[in-house]
Parts: sequence; structure tokens; C-alpha cells
Amino acid sequence: MHELSVAQSIIEIIQQHVPASDLTRVAAVRLKIGAASGVVPESLEFSFQAIIADSLLDHAKLEIETIPFRIHCNTCKTTTEDNSGIVLCSSCGSTDTKIISGLEMQINEIEITESELEKL
Repeated sequence: MHELSVAQSIIEIIQQHVPASDLTRVAAVRLKIGAASGVVPESLEFSFQAIIADSLLDHAKLEIETIPFRIHCNTCKTTTEDNSGIVLCSSCGSTDTKIISGLEMQINEIEITESELEKL
């Protein structure tokens, strides 16, 4: 289950970009994950929650946006969406295609809640 190592990498990125004193204020981590990236969102969320249990990040949530797998065919000039990850054009059958999206895996945003002092 490589989602466990992906979850650990997400936590390391959070720790690199959020001061240690603010880790308890991390409310959400927003991700974009391609449908053909090989990552199972439910497994990633489970792994993330297991790692952060009883830590400074124990209240943080993952919010995952799934990006569809899209290809553009250079032969018939169509763009098609198919989450199977097949690069064969479904319109004309050509293999002369370019992947437009669906392989990405990125942290889009880390949400930090306001401290009590900032609310004053």
C-alpha cells in the first residue's frame, strides 16, 4: 500500500511549510489527485488519519479533488476523458495522443485556522 508513503510525504511537506507552533492550527490539506495516478483516495485518507492520530495534526482533514484522465488526439483533434488511463483515442483509435490531465498528485492548499489573538 504505497498510499502510506504518500501520506507520510504529505505530512513532511506540511511540516516543511507550517511552523511547528502552528501545526495544531492546520484544519485541512487540499489535494488534486489524478484518476490515473495510481493513488486510491480512500486508502490515502485512511493512511493519513492513521499517521496523524495523537499528533499535533490530529484534527487535520484531507480534501481530495479527483482530476479526470484526459487525452488529446493529434489525429482527429478531439479531447476525450476516460479514467482507465488508456492513451488510445476512443474516437478514432489512434495512438498519437497526448495526456492532458489525470496523472497529477499535488498539494493545492494548506488551510490554517485563525488563532485567538488574530480574531481580536
